[in-house]
Amino acid sequence: MKKILKIVSEHKIIAGIIIILILFGGYYGYKAIKSKSAETSYVTSAAEKGTLVVSVSGSGQISASNQVDIKSKVSGDVIYVGIKSGQEVGAGALLVQLDASDAQKTVRDAEASLENAKLSLEKLIGPEGLAVPKNKESAQDDLKKGYDDEFNTIANAFVDLPAVITGLQGIVLGYDLNPNQWNIDYYAGAVVKYDENVSQYRDDAYTKYQTARKLYNENFQKYKFTDRYSDVEVINDLASQTYETTRAISDAVKSASNLIQLYKDKLSERNLTPKILADTQLTSLNAYMSKTNTHLTNLLSAQNSIKNYKDEILNADLDIESQNLAIKQKEDALLDAKEKLVSYFIYAPFAGTITAVDVKKGDTVSGAVATLITKNRIAEISLNEVDVAKVKVGQKVNLTFDAISDLTLAGEVTEVDAVGTVSQGVVTYNINIAFDTQDDSVKPGMSVSAAIIVEAKQDVIIISSSAIKSSGDTQYVEVLVGNAPQNKTVETGLSNDTMTEITSGLSEGDKVITQTVTASTGTTKTTQNSSLNIPGLTGGGGPR
Repeated sequence: MKKILKIVSEHKIIAGIIIILILFGGYYGYKAIKSKSAETSYVTSAAEKGTLVVSVSGSGQISASNQVDIKSKVSGDVIYVGIKSGQEVGAGALLVQLDASDAQKTVRDAEASLENAKLSLEKLIGPEGLAVPKNKESAQDDLKKGYDDEFNTIANAFVDLPAVITGLQGIVLGYDLNPNQWNIDYYAGAVVKYDENVSQYRDDAYTKYQTARKLYNENFQKYKFTDRYSDVEVINDLASQTYETTRAISDAVKSASNLIQLYKDKLSERNLTPKILADTQLTSLNAYMSKTNTHLTNLLSAQNSIKNYKDEILNADLDIESQNLAIKQKEDALLDAKEKLVSYFIYAPFAGTITAVDVKKGDTVSGAVATLITKNRIAEISLNEVDVAKVKVGQKVNLTFDAISDLTLAGEVTEVDAVGTVSQGVVTYNINIAFDTQDDSVKPGMSVSAAIIVEAKQDVIIISSSAIKSSGDTQYVEVLVGNAPQNKTVETGLSNDTMTEITSGLSEGDKVITQTVTASTGTTKTTQNSSLNIPGLTGGGGPR
């Protein structure tokens, strides 16, 4: 240093010149450096083809897909407990058994009652199940005999009816008392001066005779063309017709008898002697009356017998139907008893894990005995009213877990609340998500975060959303032409928080400016594009 100072003191002029040169060189060097550092630079990225994904995120907890409090349907004393908390059981495994002594007795009684009902049916139809039951077969035989008896009754009636109707005709329309008068006109004329109502007796006798004659003629014509081998309905109709004919004849006989009796009474009242023929005709009419009444009784009895036989046949069928119904009722009672017996044995409704046991041997229970959950897990998350509008059943989901940092599972939305829950003015909706695959490390109660894929497009042009600018209704990006940025109009489609689809204006590989770096910034900002795994899709696109 001393040596340098000595040289400077000896060569002052030269030293001054050197100092001045150094100062000027430093000044111009600083200006050049400063000018270079003030230049603007640009960060660009290329437009790419890929998958753009839009998702909504929510958080919640893991729960079992099904949880049930297993309850006893009957009351009883516990005689067996085959489970403990934390135990895995299969579907249909016996969990708890109650004392079923009374239920077993009920089953035995129902079985005995059913057997008795079957024996009663066997008595009706025979052990081999006869085509026609015994009581019905007997009634059918009786009915056949009844039709024979009915025809015989008709035939017996027509043994007497021709003579009765002929005799009646002679008494009513004969000329035995006056060659110029019917007998009924003679009787009426003989007492008309004593009883002005006698003409009504005469007219009644005449009218009823004419009615009886007409019915008899029709009836007899049908009878002539019917025999015991005729169709049973024909015989039955003939019996009804014969009954009506016989009754009409009986009424005509009575009317004629009334007229003659009136004739006798009016003359006797005046000590006048009636014609002897009047007594003879009254005797004949009384005989006719007796015969017709007998035939009426027999015909009615035959018809009633047939009706009874038909009822017996119908009742035989009804007896069988009634007994079959009784058997069905006994079968139902037995089925009910067996179903109730099963209730004393409590089984697992599905495979899962026992989380609580509420009984022990010797307890008397009528309610819950255990709690069972499935091994399958679901995620239950909540979303706000804006996000839930985008969510639908069937959408894919990525699930991550706070407690298991390196685990991501795929799932699917299975249920979306139709009605939200309001809490402190905020509306939330619950979403259920089923796992595509189960993982034993995921436990009920764990916290879970879900990214629900609400929309995705494959094989589209995408760029960083930070590269897109707008001017009024026009969207554009900046591209480098030489070293200067130039605006290029684009049209956009789907977008999320980091990436945007370009539908026109750019091609794959085109570079766009994403950041502008100047000396004043002092820093360079970069854009990171995170990718979301979507089952069945490849490519990128950050989640919302």
